[in-house]
Amino acid sequence: MTIEDIHKLCHDDSIEITQHMMLRFQQRGIRYYEIKEALLRGEIIEDYPHDFPYPSCLVLGITPAERKLHIVVGIGDGKLWIITAYEPDPARWSADFRVRKENRS
Repeated sequence: MTIEDIHKLCHDDSIEITQHMMLRFQQRGIRYYEIKEALLRGEIIEDYPHDFPYPSCLVLGITPAERKLHIVVGIGDGKLWIITAYEPDPARWSADFRVRKENRS
């Protein structure tokens, strides 16, 4: 999976979001257009090639309002599946939100 694959599916409007995820996005104050724009302006920072039912990855994207989002997406059946999206926690991520901090438990 490449960022170009993600961009193509965004441009084709081949995006799938479950009703449950739409509710979670509302709770988190994230709008659909922000997710789409963040994906189009984003970069893959982690790959999960063995995820089921489809390989997935974590994208760091930036909304038009410069809000940083982490978006987990999978590609399968010719669609881009939005698994989750959230604002990364600075306590768990590097200053640029690209690298996880070590778990210090």
